[in-house]
Amino acid sequence: MCKKIQTPIKKEDLKIGKQYFLSGTIFTARDKAHQKLLTEKNIPKELKNQIIYYCGPIFNEKNKITSAGPTTSARMDKYTKEIIRKLKTPAFIGKGERSEKAVKQMKGKAIYLSAIGGAGALMARCIKKAEPFLYPELGTEAIYKLEIENLPVIVVVDIKGDNLYNNII
Repeated sequence: MCKKIQTPIKKEDLKIGKQYFLSGTIFTARDKAHQKLLTEKNIPKELKNQIIYYCGPIFNEKNKITSAGPTTSARMDKYTKEIIRKLKTPAFIGKGERSEKAVKQMKGKAIYLSAIGGAGALMARCIKKAEPFLYPELGTEAIYKLEIENLPVIVVVDIKGDNLYNNII
């Protein structure tokens, strides 16, 4: 049975290989948003110490999110160290493996949670509220503030830097 957890999370309490239902506030950010964030001198305080979901939500004509699946996390590996430093990000949510270098950069600072790839419509149902937060000119790659309820995730990299993929492959 999956345990329910709420943001802000206690990353030290989340165990590798365990499944959780995450609720609370998270922020989306993909490649272009990461690039822009790293050039910013003044990051909005509200974005600091927040979970980043590697996702570009798709909206319908009624401005409702219809798909919000995770994107491939490895593409963000080159930004990991600086994003953790600038934002104090406690966790990232995405899909797929992270590079050994990114896992080392997260060790002791952040965890990596995997969401269900290919299930964007399911993930969209977990979003109760979405609002543009930063860089609206980027469209789906803008940073959105999401209020989520019971988003299914699994701990792939824990705070000690242990990597679930190393244990199963």
